[in-house]
Amino acid sequence: MSRRFPPERIRNFSIIAHIDHGKSTLADRFLEVTGAIDLRKKQDQMLDSMDLERERGITIKAAAVSLTHKIRGEEYLLNLIDTPGHVDFAYEVEKSLQACEGALLLIDAAQGIQAQTVANAMLAMEQDMEVIPVFNKMDLPHARPEEIKDELENTLLLERDSALACSAKTGEGIDDILEAIVDRIPAPEGDPDKPLRALIFDAKYDEYRGIIVYLRMVDGTLKKGDWVHMVGADTDYEAIEIGKFMPKPVPHEELSVGEAGYLISNIKRLEDVRVGDTVTIMRGERAEALEGYREAQPMVWCGIYPTNSGDFENLRSALKALKLNDSAIVFDPESSDALGFGFRCGFLGLLHMEIVQERLERESGLDIVQTAPTVPYEVQMNDGNTLVIHSPGELPDPTQWSEIREPVVTVHIIVPTESIGTIMKLCTDRRGIFLRQEHLSATRVMLTWDMPLSEIIYDFYDKLKSGTKGYGTMNFEEPRFEAANLVKLRILVNGKEADALSVICHNDSCQRRGRAVLQKLQKEIPRHQFQIPLQAAVGGKIVARENIRALSKNVTAKCYGGDITRKRKLLEKQKEGKKRMKSIGNVEVPQKAFLAVLSTDE
Repeated sequence: MSRRFPPERIRNFSIIAHIDHGKSTLADRFLEVTGAIDLRKKQDQMLDSMDLERERGITIKAAAVSLTHKIRGEEYLLNLIDTPGHVDFAYEVEKSLQACEGALLLIDAAQGIQAQTVANAMLAMEQDMEVIPVFNKMDLPHARPEEIKDELENTLLLERDSALACSAKTGEGIDDILEAIVDRIPAPEGDPDKPLRALIFDAKYDEYRGIIVYLRMVDGTLKKGDWVHMVGADTDYEAIEIGKFMPKPVPHEELSVGEAGYLISNIKRLEDVRVGDTVTIMRGERAEALEGYREAQPMVWCGIYPTNSGDFENLRSALKALKLNDSAIVFDPESSDALGFGFRCGFLGLLHMEIVQERLERESGLDIVQTAPTVPYEVQMNDGNTLVIHSPGELPDPTQWSEIREPVVTVHIIVPTESIGTIMKLCTDRRGIFLRQEHLSATRVMLTWDMPLSEIIYDFYDKLKSGTKGYGTMNFEEPRFEAANLVKLRILVNGKEADALSVICHNDSCQRRGRAVLQKLQKEIPRHQFQIPLQAAVGGKIVARENIRALSKNVTAKCYGGDITRKRKLLEKQKEGKKRMKSIGNVEVPQKAFLAVLSTDE
C-alpha cells in the first residue's frame, strides 16, 4: 500500500497537555473518526503500547501514527505524535515537537490550566509552532470554559476566541478539530527533488528484525531498497523495509517530504543508531546534517546493581537496549564495597527512574537493587578546574576544593487559594526562596520559588498533593548551580566508614539526617558479642551516635549465695573476653541494612 501526498496536503502535529487531561483518549477518537482502526478491535489508549503505560494509565513514550482524512472533498495525510504529560518526560515532548509544525494544547475544561500545560505551551511557542488551544471534557457538569478562557489570556497570552471545545470521551467536536488542524497548522517545508535528508526521532529494538528507526522526512524521497548513510554514526545500511504507522506498521514503497514513518535495515549494533541523527543517501550528493536534539541533562542519579553479581554483563546489555528507546538515560560502571559491581545511572526525575527500573526488570528479567537517588554537584577545585560529581564517594578531600555548588530550580506551583499557607511553609522548610505570586483566577494562584533540587526529588510532590487535597500541580525549569554550605556526612560502623551510606547534605540538617540513618541501621544490623558504636561524622567531628548493645550471657547464673567477689570475678572475666573480641571482631553489615537505609525518605 503506497500513496504519495504532495507536501501541501500533509500536516504534522502533536498533542501536548498536563497529565490526565485526555491526550490518549483524543488520539483514540482521531483513529476512529479517520477510520484508521477497525471498531471491532478497538481498545482504550490505542497508542500506549507498553504494559506499564496501560497499568499506570499514563503515556511514557511518544507514539507516532499516520491518518488519512477527507476535508472539504480533499484527502489529507495527518501525522500525529501523542506525547507524555508528566514533568519527567518533558524531553520526550521536546523531541516530538521538533518533528511537527503545530500542536494541539489540550486543557481540561474542569481543572483548567495546570503547571505542565504552561510548560508544554512554552516549549511549543519557543519553537515558533502554531498552537491550537482545545478545551476537553466539555461533557462534565462542572466544566467552566469561560473562566478558563480568562486563564488562557492571562497566563499564556493566547486569544480566547482561538480555543476549540470538545469531549474526547463522547466524540463531540472532533471534526472541528480536524478541520482546524488543516486550516491553521502550516504544511511541512521541504524539497522532494533535493538529496534525502531525514531526522531520527525515535528507535526501538526488535530481537527478530534488529533496530526499527522512526524517521521524519525533511527533504528528498526514500525508496525501498535504497542504501542510506547515517551521518552521526557514519554507517551505511540498505532500506529493507520502509513504511508508516497506521497505527500498526504498514509497509510502503517510498516515503517523501513531510511524512513520518519507519525504516528497517537489520541493524544489530545498538551504537549505530542515535536519536537526533540525520539519515541521507549513501551514493551521490549527501545532504548536510540536521540540527538534531540537545543532549538530555540527567538531574537524578542512583546506583543500579544486579542482585546476582554474575548478571553484570546482562545488566549492561539491558541498559544499552533501553537507552536506544529512551535516549535520556546515562550510565557508567561503578563498584561499591556493599553491593559489588553495577552502574551509576542518570535520569530526568524520580518517575523516570522508577519506570526505567521497572522496564529493566520486565524486559530483561533481571533482579536489581537500586540505591538512594542523589543529584549532581559542582566542585570548584583549588587549581581552578570544576569537577562534576554524581555520588558522595567522588567528593575529593576538603583541602583540595574551595566551593561546592548544588542544582537550584525555579519551581512553578499552581494551588487553590486556600492552600497558599500550607505550601508556603512546605517550601520554606525545604530551603526555598520565594520569588512571586500570580493569581490565575479567583480560586487559583501560581507561586514561584527557587529551590534546591535535592529538597524536591524525595517526597516533595507527595507532600504538595496531600497539602492541597490533590489539587496542587508543579513544574520546574532547568537547573542552574549555586554555591551552598554543603558537607559530606560519613557513616561509621564500629569505626569503619561505610562508603555506600555517605550523603552530601546541608550543614544545618546534617545532625538530623545522620541520626535518622543511624536509627535505621540500629534496627537492621544484628547484635554481636560486643557493643557496636554507630557514628555520623562531618569531617573529623561526630554529629550523632547510637550503640548496638552486645549480646549478653548471664555468667553469674550458677552462683547462688556465697561471697560477692565470686560474681565479680566472673563478670570481669567476661569483660576481658569481650574486649579482646572487639579488637579482632569484624562487623558484618547485611545487604538488607544498606537497602533499608538507602530506601528511606531521609
